[in-house]
This record gives sequence, structure tokens and C-alpha cells, in this order.
Amino acid sequence: MPGTLPSRLNNRKNPSSRQSIMWMLGLLLLVFVAGMFLLSSLNLSYSRDALSELRRQQINEVVGAGLSRINARQSALASYTMTLANIGESFHEMVASGMSDSASQVLRESLEHALRAHLQDFDGAAGAGLWFEPGVFSETGSSYMPYFLQGNDNTLTRLDTESRFDHYRNAPWFNRTLEQEWTADPDNSGHVYWSPVYFDLNTERAVLTLATPMYDREGNLLGLATTAWGADQIIDVVSRITVTQHSFAFLNDRNNRNLSSLSQGEDTREDQALIDAILALDLGADVDAARLPGEVGKLTTRGLSVGNEDYELYFAATAGGMVYGAGVPRNEINAVLLPMERTNYRILVGTVSAMLILSLYLLYRIIQLIRELQASYTDELTGLPNRVRLLRDLQNRQAAALLIINLDRFNQINSLFGTVCGDHVLLAVATRLTAFSRDHNGEIFRVYRLPGDEFAIMAPAMEPEVAHQLAVQVRHLVTGDRVYWQEQRLTVDVSIGIALCKKREPEDAADQLVSQAKVAVLQAREQGRHHLLYDPAVGVEENYENNLYWANRLKEAIDHDRLVPWFQPIHDNQSGRISKYECLVRMVEPDGSVISAGRFMDIANKLRLNRRITELMIEKCFACFTGRDDEFSINLSYGDITEPETVAQILSAIETSGIGDRVIFEILESDGITNYDDIRTFIEQVKPYGCRIAIDDFGTGYSNFSHLLSLNVDFIKIDGSLIRNLHEDQTAFLVTSGIVQFARSLDIQTVAEFVHNEPVQAKVRELGIDFSQGEYVSMPVPAPGSAD
Repeated sequence: MPGTLPSRLNNRKNPSSRQSIMWMLGLLLLVFVAGMFLLSSLNLSYSRDALSELRRQQINEVVGAGLSRINARQSALASYTMTLANIGESFHEMVASGMSDSASQVLRESLEHALRAHLQDFDGAAGAGLWFEPGVFSETGSSYMPYFLQGNDNTLTRLDTESRFDHYRNAPWFNRTLEQEWTADPDNSGHVYWSPVYFDLNTERAVLTLATPMYDREGNLLGLATTAWGADQIIDVVSRITVTQHSFAFLNDRNNRNLSSLSQGEDTREDQALIDAILALDLGADVDAARLPGEVGKLTTRGLSVGNEDYELYFAATAGGMVYGAGVPRNEINAVLLPMERTNYRILVGTVSAMLILSLYLLYRIIQLIRELQASYTDELTGLPNRVRLLRDLQNRQAAALLIINLDRFNQINSLFGTVCGDHVLLAVATRLTAFSRDHNGEIFRVYRLPGDEFAIMAPAMEPEVAHQLAVQVRHLVTGDRVYWQEQRLTVDVSIGIALCKKREPEDAADQLVSQAKVAVLQAREQGRHHLLYDPAVGVEENYENNLYWANRLKEAIDHDRLVPWFQPIHDNQSGRISKYECLVRMVEPDGSVISAGRFMDIANKLRLNRRITELMIEKCFACFTGRDDEFSINLSYGDITEPETVAQILSAIETSGIGDRVIFEILESDGITNYDDIRTFIEQVKPYGCRIAIDDFGTGYSNFSHLLSLNVDFIKIDGSLIRNLHEDQTAFLVTSGIVQFARSLDIQTVAEFVHNEPVQAKVRELGIDFSQGEYVSMPVPAPGSAD
């Protein structure tokens, strides 16, 4: 419809410079935002680590202070026991010094009085006593404990052990305290041994016993001094330790039994779950201590999860061989970080918002400036660069190819339908040329609008044969679809003039190439041809004679069977070897020289000999590879696929040879395809034989990938215009990367054409392209395998 073309074209008016600037600003904003997030995260992470470490140090100090109090209390109990042992040793030394019985009796009474007074000073003691070996103060065969502090009133009684048990080693406290770890050795003098907590029936209390051996000057064992203490002497210290609001402290004896709960009455379900979880960890195996009596362990940390709550445990061995520790909820450790996280988030959001607003305003101003600058270089109707911009771009080029497209009978359209219709036609042509430029990399093929009914395409310098092929593509693009105006179908045709400049001299004017291309347009119209290459050295008659000469040579070559296939190796980038060959037609002269297809295929198309050439290639290529194991590909044009006789020959060759699973048919993407159903029908005919399909020159023709999605192809051969400069053209690299990703998403393999040096091959490998083909691998050879 006439109202849709301007909007469609305006959507494509974004020049590459504007897009580049917008992309750069967007990228800078993205980098800034990412940087802000990264810095914020690093700052928050560092602060979290620092504060968490500081918080843990504080917790260590609190728990360590509790451990010190517990150790101090336990050391005091051990000191009481050592003092009692010293009294027993002194008592024995005085009695054994040989004094008279009367003096010994006086001394004994005096010491008993001092011992009684000392024992009564043991605040909180549940019992104490001196246990002598048999024969020390009594006859041999019986042990003797002259004094024992017992009962709630701390009465001091003198007790003969024979009335209770025959030896103190059979006393209950001995098994709990010394049986597993004590041997009578003077080197152990001064060690205090601790029992686990147990329930004493006499005092009806939970108690623990401390014992230390007594020796005389000769190192003979005299006996043991013992003290018994209520467990609350230590548990009370634990209950007074608070680390955080919801923390808890615990004390386990050396048999991994919890002591702290004994002084707390009945536990709640949650408290009991915590105690059970701690006992299940058996923390005594983890404490960093030598486990010798009296030694204190270093604080150790480990995690604990109970229900939905996570804790950090801080614990160590006490002087009495117990395990003391505290559990702190992790959320209380990290609670100090929450205000910092909120503040950090507010700063981040504010900064990013300010930068976003500033960037949008800057982008708006830059777009305005670009529009003002482009106004002097842009055609008002189509939005394409104008003649002024073309001359400026040519001035900056040392070599270029220029195509001028002139609309045939455009004046008649304006006369019959009016200038509004003429503008509609110009917009339609501009839309198609813009799509062509975009599909062929807009930085390499640039489209311009010239005054009147002319357009121009500036391309890199190229060989005449390539320029002819480009002109054919452009004409097919413009004339392939009809233009409709108010439901009226308009026929549009063009004449194209081509001018080439391989090296521009400084004295050459910028518009010289434009003038040459316009002369070529006029000559093409005079000769009734659709396109013509400007050649100052060859006149019109000479050009005609040249075409006639090549036509005769081509017919003679066909008649004498001098059209033969050559084979270009295709390198597998995964396995590192040649895995397949592309079959290319060559003309062999009588003198043995070989002429490439670019020299005669244009004439063959005009003389409609291209079908015959395709049939010859099918016949000879299948004959060549029938006895080999290699895969090979054959090029087919859209015209070949729509020719029933050619398709029938292909199917017959596949059935006869039985090598369909090694055949790849390459369909030229740049060949003007008007009906995709024909392509789809051909593919459906050859696929059952195992044949595969490749799209050749991909990136030069299809503007809508949706057609490719329905063709069920196996390979995409990326056009050489993209691959040739892959190592130095970032745009080509990005476009190629997009094609590779697109193919990979469809499970289609990719082939890079025109790989001519090592840097290009390195980029091909970097992009993950499956196969490489070109001069770097090998030029076409007369027989497959001769370049391996």
C-alpha cells in the first residue's frame, strides 16, 4: 500500500554513525551500571567480611572470657585438691620422722586440727579426704583414710576403710577418676584427675571428684588426696555467660554429657533439641587441645543447624577436660549489616537513576545534532545519502566500484500517474536497495539517491566478472517483485552502469567515477542491455565482438567436451583434515590452459547454456566420486531447480550411483529466488536419498530468515564478502558471529568461504565455524585428493 512504504523505509533510516553512537552510549551506560553494581557488591562484601570478622572477634572475646572464668573456677578446685595432698604428704613426713609415740600423738592431733580447719574452708565441697596406701598408717593389707569431710554439715570424721571397703581403689570415685588414665609414677606428681559428673547417693547431689597422688621423698606412693564438688560450682559460671540476645552457653563433661542443663530445671522442646544436636556433634573430638589434664584448648568454630535456625558454635576444652562453648544465631551476627545494605542499595539506585537520566538527555542531544548534520547529506524523500555524500565518500576511497541504477520509463510513470505515484515507486526501489545493502553489509555496499530517477551503489573494488554478477543481483532485486499503486500493478525495470576504479590518482576528480558510470548507463540503453561496464579502452562494438567471441568459445568447449569439473577441498576445522570437495566448472583450452567460470558463465546465462553446463557437471561429478568415499557438493541455481529435465537427471544420477548420502547440493542464495515452494519441493525429493542441502553465499540474498527455517538445510556457506576481511573488519566479524549463532541454534553446520590467510582462519576458528574453504586451504585442483 502507498501509505506503508514511507514508514517501512523510515524504520531503516538509521545511519551507521547514529547507530554506532547510540550503541556506544548504551554500552557506556551498561558498563557504568555494571561497574556500579560490581563496586557496590565488592564494597558490601568487604564491609560484610570486615564487620562479620569484627563481630566474630567480639564473640570470641566474650566466649573466651567465659572460658577464662570457668578455667579459673576449675583451677581453684584443682588447687584445693593439691593443697590437701600437700598436707597429707607433710603429715606423713612428720609422723614417719621417728618421734616418740607421745610426741607423734600430739603432732597428729595438731595436724588433725589444722586439717579440719582447712577442709572446712573448702566452700562448696561435697567431700574431701586423704586416702593412704595399706601399711602407711595401718597394718599391711588394709588401706587407711584417717579423715573424711562429708555430709551437709561438713563434719570431719575419722574413718577406717575396712568398715566400708577393703581398699580405696574399690571406692566408686576411684573408677570414675583414675582407673582409665592413672598409673603410680612420681613423674605424674602434681597432676589433678577429674571424674565425669555423677550422682552421689550419700549427698544426693550431682558431684564430680578430683584426685591427685601423694608421694614421699623417695617417690613412694603414699595414697591419694580427693575432693568432691557439687556440679553447680561450675554450672553456675556457665549460666551467667551471655553472648547475644538469643545465644546459649553449654558445658559437656569428658563423657559427652551436657552439664549446663542440670542447673536449669526442665528444658523446653527447643532447648532440648539444641542440646541433642550439640551432643550428637561429639565436640570433644574437635577441640584443639592435647587432652592432658589441666591443659586448656583454643576456641574452635563450627556450624550447627537446628530446625530453621543456623548457629555458629564457639567451643574449647577447659582446664578440667570438659568442653565449654556458646552458640550464636547467624542472623544476630549479620544483623549489623542490614542498615549498611539498605544504605548501599539507596546510593546505588540513586546514582544509576541520575546517570540514566543524564545519558538519555545526552543521547537526545546527540541524535538532534546528527539529524542536523545529516540533513545536508540526506535525500529528503528516501532518507538515503545524496549525491553530495556520494562524492565525499568517493573522495575518501582509493579504490571503488560504482553502480548507477537508472529507472527505465520513469518519466512515463510520472506523466500517467503523477508525481505522488513516482515518489511511491522511488520509495519502493529505495526500500529494496536498502535491504540489499543491509544483507550485504551496509558498510561495504552503500546505497545513495541521485537526482531524478537514479540510485547508486558504492562497493569495494572488484573484478569485472564480480561487478557483472553484482549488477545482475541488483536488477533481480529491483524487478523481482511488482510495485502496486492504488491496486494498479506497475512494471519497473532498470538500466545499470558500472564503473571500476582500482586506484584513484590524486589528480582524479571525485565525480569522475560517477560520470563514467552514467556513460555506461547510456551505453547499456543504446545496446538494449540491462547493465554495462564502462571501459574507456574498449568501444561498444569491441564489447559486442568480445561477447560474441566468448559465446563461440563456450559453444565449442561444450561440443568438444572441454568443460570439466575442478575440485576445491573443504577443511574440517574439528578433525583438521579435508572432508569434502566443492565441484566447480572449468573450461580447458586446446593449449591446455584452464579458464575459470567467471569468464564465461555470464555469457552462458545469456545464451541459456547454463542448464547444459549443470547437466554436464552432474554427469561428470557423480562419475568421479562413485568410486571414492569423499563427500562432494554441486552448485545449483534457482533455474536448475525449476527445470524438470535437470531435476530428473539429478534424481536418476542419485538412484544409479547409490551415493546420495555423500552428495551436497549448494543452492545459491544470491540467485533471485521468486518461489520458495520450488526450492522446498526439490529438497523433499532428494532428502530421502540421504542428500544434504547447503545455502551458498549466505549473507548476500535472503532478507527474511523465516524462509530458511522452512527449507530444512544442512549447511550454510557464509559469503566471502564477510569472510575475506574477517580479521580486520569488526562489522564483518559481528555479522558472521550472528550467522554462526543463528545456524547453531538450528543445528546447521557452517562453512567459511574465501579463507585466504592464517589470520582469517584464526577468526574462523574463534567463531566456531565448522569448515573452511579458500586459498589458505587449497585452490581448486583438477582431481580430488591431489591437494591433500
